[in-house]
Amino acid sequence: MTSSLIASRSAPAKATELNAKASPDFAAKLAETQALLRRVAAEFKPVTQASSLGAEDVVITHLINSLQLDIPVFVLETGALHTETLALLERTQAHSRAPINVFRPVQESVIQFLRDKGQDAIFQSTALRKACCGVRKIEPLARALTGQRAWITGLRQEQSTARAEVPLQDDSEVTAKELSKFNPLAKWTWGDVWHYIAENKVDYNPLHDRFFPSIGCAPCTRAISLGEEFRAGRWWWEDDAANECGLHVKA
Repeated sequence: MTSSLIASRSAPAKATELNAKASPDFAAKLAETQALLRRVAAEFKPVTQASSLGAEDVVITHLINSLQLDIPVFVLETGALHTETLALLERTQAHSRAPINVFRPVQESVIQFLRDKGQDAIFQSTALRKACCGVRKIEPLARALTGQRAWITGLRQEQSTARAEVPLQDDSEVTAKELSKFNPLAKWTWGDVWHYIAENKVDYNPLHDRFFPSIGCAPCTRAISLGEEFRAGRWWWEDDAANECGLHVKA
């Protein structure tokens, strides 16, 4: 789906040079995204952006800042992120107008998991890997969303088959959790994302220059090769259908 937009790993160019290619209707998409963010900021309070500090999320944070919207951002610092991601987090905290809130896992829970299951448990079964995600990501996410009316994500329809129907506004959890989810880049292509980054000189994770289109925890993320799917580098040792951590999977 998106693999044609991922250049050969032998090329020495940066991700902006390789991937920035706006869709013919990019201006309309950008206007739609800006209007959506303004509406969310005005009508859904409190609201927050969930950022993994990946390409999509740095675009959204830049838009929030440039539009001067009162939307804070949160990052799940799992304790297993790449050093490049942690460095970008520090730079973002230093320069963002919007507050950048960091949520970490309960340390005792991490220690208990490692004591009971071992350092390499995530490679032993999908159930154990998801249990690790539960400790490091799902529980902190619940804290980050406590009291919120809505949250904003960087999900795009092009990212995977599982995300092909991602809407701009997802109210599927309103009844159960009184929480709306907004995906302002749902219709954007990978080329659109990088066009925006290049045009606006947005700071991004240098792992993208090393062919990491999707970046999560260090043990669970690898670079992809030409021809592989966009999220092939996430939990690559598992069946493709399992390539989600639970943050965006409905129960």
